[in-house]
Amino acid sequence: MKGLVQKSTGSWYKVFCDDGFTRDLRVAGKVRLHKLDTTNPIAVGDEVTVSTRENGGEKMIEDISQRRNYIIRQSPKKRGARHILAANLDQLILLITLAHPRTSTGFIDRCLLTSAAYHIPVVLVFNKQDLLDSNSKTGKQQQELMDYYRRMDFEILETSAMESTGIQALGDVAKDKRSLLIGHSGVGKSSLLNALDPSLDLRTKEISKKYSKGVHTTTFAEMFPLPVGGEIIDAPGIKEFGVVDFDKGEVSAYMADFLPYVDHCKFANCLHVNEPNCAVYEAVLSGDIAEWRYINYLRILEDIEEAKAW
Repeated sequence: MKGLVQKSTGSWYKVFCDDGFTRDLRVAGKVRLHKLDTTNPIAVGDEVTVSTRENGGEKMIEDISQRRNYIIRQSPKKRGARHILAANLDQLILLITLAHPRTSTGFIDRCLLTSAAYHIPVVLVFNKQDLLDSNSKTGKQQQELMDYYRRMDFEILETSAMESTGIQALGDVAKDKRSLLIGHSGVGKSSLLNALDPSLDLRTKEISKKYSKGVHTTTFAEMFPLPVGGEIIDAPGIKEFGVVDFDKGEVSAYMADFLPYVDHCKFANCLHVNEPNCAVYEAVLSGDIAEWRYINYLRILEDIEEAKAW
């Protein structure tokens, strides 16, 4: 019997089986042993084989079908380990707020890098527009970011669950697709999902006024069917997104704004750090590549180098 993993709680998985029933299942030991390279042997979105065990007739997850793609990051709990957020995706929806809480461009670019490597399209959703004055410093910073990412052909949405702004557009983007919704704690994932489908009635919490940071309301990744068609996977709030499985020499190939320049560097193996006649660095100096993007790139290279020591 085949099934689709809809929720992961670490030791139990909610699986929708092809006989029409949803079951809470555990993983057979042989699957755990086979998948020791990640902290979670099974992720939401995985297609699995379910069979009945001889001892007591308990149904268990026996095998995982080959994944079409997945989003993976450095495990936040185990240094040097990898954690799969979700598998078999049509797109990633990255929720961004410039305040209450602030989403850093470093976080955004790490998500974009990993998505590009696994050929997963990304939609950038700038949320909580009701809290933003377009003429303020933060409002102008947001506009600059949106303009820059549009140059790289990313789809951009502006939303507010409080004012029902952009909800229809978000539903159109998610329709008939399997999407992973990620962002920091407190960026409004649960509120937007409730706006898309009020029947979900997901729990929400206010932002900490002292620290301007979110509080976790989603504990485990879970897939929800959408009224418009398709599914959306709500991931727990992510504090940091550590990239994994990259060599330093391949990072620039997934930076869309670097691509027009990489072939014009003097050296074919140029890392765009301190090499002479580097076309990428010259583009940074001329303003064609944003300085903050280049700084994010350098920090990613540093992270990759540090990870080698693990």
